[in-house]
Amino acid sequence: MRWGHGATAEESASIFNAYAEAGGNFIDTADIYQFGQSEEIVGDLLAGRRERFLLATKYTSGAVPDADRLITGNSRKAMVDSLEASLKRLKTDRIDLFWVHHPDGLTPSEEIVRGLDDLARAGKILYAGLSNFPAWRLSRAVTIAEFTRAVPISAVQFEHSLVRREPEVDLFPPPKRLVSVL
Repeated sequence: MRWGHGATAEESASIFNAYAEAGGNFIDTADIYQFGQSEEIVGDLLAGRRERFLLATKYTSGAVPDADRLITGNSRKAMVDSLEASLKRLKTDRIDLFWVHHPDGLTPSEEIVRGLDDLARAGKILYAGLSNFPAWRLSRAVTIAEFTRAVPISAVQFEHSLVRREPEVDLFPPPKRLVSVL
């Protein structure tokens, strides 16, 4: 447990196996989770049954504490380096859904879309998704991918709960207001 808390590999195996036996087949992890250890554990758990699962992982923050700025963010360099490291940790030849974990405030949407398309054309990812991007950035990336015939942005993920309600402002239509007539 590289973060100092969380489930052990044995506990994770028990949870994973119960999930699989109940019919679960979608695994979503990230290079930053437990500084790469989550992907290592998932890679071990998928041994001999990889094709039974849809495997998703994210990149942006790096898989080590205090990751260098050259291996973090959403640049094509960080994207490719992160994917290659994730493939090794997950012990697989492809990622079914590769997420950009969050915007970095620097990398243009064009570079992100082009990088994801290059990875798809190389057969290293099947689908691309954006996580925690504001609606305007999501719309822009979807439009760029559509116009350039790049791999489409197939999935979107937002943190939304009773505590984190920010997506409501950005993504959900405003409530219809009642208008009183005098």
